[in-house]
Amino acid sequence: MTATALNYDTIAVGDALPGLETPPISRLTLALYCGASGDHNPIHVDTDFARAAGMPDVFAHGMLSMAWLGRVLTNWVPQQDLLEYSVRFAAITHVGERITCAGKVVEKLERAGRRCVRVELSTTNQDGLLKLAGEAVLAIA
Repeated sequence: MTATALNYDTIAVGDALPGLETPPISRLTLALYCGASGDHNPIHVDTDFARAAGMPDVFAHGMLSMAWLGRVLTNWVPQQDLLEYSVRFAAITHVGERITCAGKVVEKLERAGRRCVRVELSTTNQDGLLKLAGEAVLAIA
């Protein structure tokens, strides 16, 4: 389903949102995200710093994964229809991993007179390991 084809009456609990799959995460991706987000924590881009902190290497920002899930949502509905969005970070996302972002309708409800759906969200790596879990409430016409 695309944003223009969505209709509350035709959406069913269990429907999957169009997903998103990333290419393998690179150090360049992490450096670009640092610049775009303003989050210049060296643990994400400086291998020596990451190792001194007890990590084997740099790793992705949690908010980068949250942004990818946000894109799944806003590819499905207009941004102004995103009413709630929350996540729980489950595991570190490492350089080289490919991330799959998914969403599924788990409830239809009404909120302040608007018809809405609650969506369960997740990111997993190529081995199926959960990295991020969340949910969102979206207004649907």
